[in-house]
Parts: sequence; C-alpha cells; structure tokens
Amino acid sequence: MSNTEWIQTGFAEVNGTTLYYEIAGTGHPFVLVHGHLLDRRSWDEQFAVFAQQYKVIRYDQRGFGDSGLITKGEPYSDRQDLYELMHFLSIESAYLMGVSGGGALAIDFTLEHPEMVDALIPVTAGVSGFRPSEEVMQKHPDVVRLYLGLNEAFEKHDITRAVEISLELWTDGPGRLPVQVAPSIRERVREMTTRNWERPDDEAQAQTSPVPLEPPAVGRLSEIGVPTLVILGEWDGPNPLEQLAAEIPRAKKVVIAETAHHPFLEKPAQFNQIVLDFLGSRKLVADKETTA
Repeated sequence: MSNTEWIQTGFAEVNGTTLYYEIAGTGHPFVLVHGHLLDRRSWDEQFAVFAQQYKVIRYDQRGFGDSGLITKGEPYSDRQDLYELMHFLSIESAYLMGVSGGGALAIDFTLEHPEMVDALIPVTAGVSGFRPSEEVMQKHPDVVRLYLGLNEAFEKHDITRAVEISLELWTDGPGRLPVQVAPSIRERVREMTTRNWERPDDEAQAQTSPVPLEPPAVGRLSEIGVPTLVILGEWDGPNPLEQLAAEIPRAKKVVIAETAHHPFLEKPAQFNQIVLDFLGSRKLVADKETTA
C-alpha cells in the first residue's frame, strides 16, 4: 500500500472553533497552509506527491472550507489555531509551507514558535506589518485600480464581481490576460473563493480580525533561523518578499516563470520538484539545531 492510499481526516476542537484536517504519508511532518482565497484543496497537486516522502498535513483555517466559524467580536489568532492543531496531532515540529496570506501566517508562526518549525517555505507570501511605498503604488496603477474595484464590490456585497476582480488581480496577475491562464485553474480558484466569501459567517469575518503578531514580521525577518525557501511567481503583483527575502539569513529565492500568485497551481510539477529538492538537499533539522 502506498502512502497516499490511506488518508486520515478529522476535526480538531481548538480555541472555540473546529479545524478540518487531512493527513497522508509517513516521515517528517510537513504542514501546508492555504491562501486566503482558497482552502486545503488548493494543495491537491502537492498533497499526494509530498506524502510519498513525508507525513503531510493540510487543513482549513477557521472561516475557510470545512472548518468552523469566526465568531463576531471574539478575538482569535490563526497562529494559536495552528499551534493547537499541531499539539492536537502530537506534532512537535514540522516543515511549514504557506501561500499568500497562509505564507504570512507561516512566517509569523515561525517567529512566534521557532522551536516548532524545521524549515519554512513562504510562497508569494505577505509579510505582516508591511505597507507598500507610494513609489511602488505609482509604478503599478493597474494593481491600485483592481484593489479599489475589489473594495467597492465588497461594499456593495457583490460577491460575483469581487471574485472576478480577485481572479484578475491574483490568478491572472497584472499584465496577463485571462486567456493566458488555464481555464481549469481559474475555475478552481473561482469555486474556492466563491465558497469562502459566500459562507454564512462572512459578515463576522469582515468585522472580526485575528490578533496580529506584535511586533509584526516586517523588520524581524532577520530573526528567522531555520532553512527558508522563498517562492515567487514571475507575473505576480508587487510582493514584499521580492525586496525583503534577503533579510532572511541564508534564504533561497526562486521565481517560477510564467506564473502569478499561484505557481503551485499553474506549474505543479516544477513547483513540487523545487520544494522536494530544497527539503532533500540537506539535513534540515540538523541545520536548524546548529543555527539556533
């Protein structure tokens, strides 16, 4: 029996909510954190492949996919949710990969719980506390236009329009036309984003923000002491890690050509090989111990 023929699924009761998770494979734990347009299913092309060598855990963050609600007005922390999930699953430490908002979470988690992260892979990730400069915004008027349109669509509760703008902004990427992206990828992202934004607790999500990391990650990336691989997409919009990756000690940066914000969806075979080569190129746990 292969490592991918048996998948453990369940719900973890953590911090006043329920987190749905799936586990496949054996070996060193490897946690996958989805982006904030998506859910755990966005890792379909990675889950089984990585499970051939690692114990892979993917889950839906609270308010996404099949996980529980965000309760309006009650403080919560995505970092604490992940911490409690790993404890629930008896995982002391893991390789950690996150995309976009999930990548920002992975970075923040690494700063808050460095003993629980053996390697960090932020993919087209945000950086908490980062604000683009006026100069950057002036260089990317199309991005500004799309963000303004997205905010307007949300104000009008026009989810269909908001999803279309998000596809143009992130799935296509500034400078690319929708026809330049595989229709199947656009439809996968459309389905997941629509499902997330149409959840009955959407109003609570809009009015309840997670407790931020203090101080935020921007200005603290030099504190990251684990092997780090930063993955970016050539056609993605301005990404803070383009200019900040050098602040992470010994971080490796890879830009995947002809992809935007979701390189793992657009070129899964190339993406997977980059990740596997990185994880297999050194004894990462030993590296962490020697740099601690």
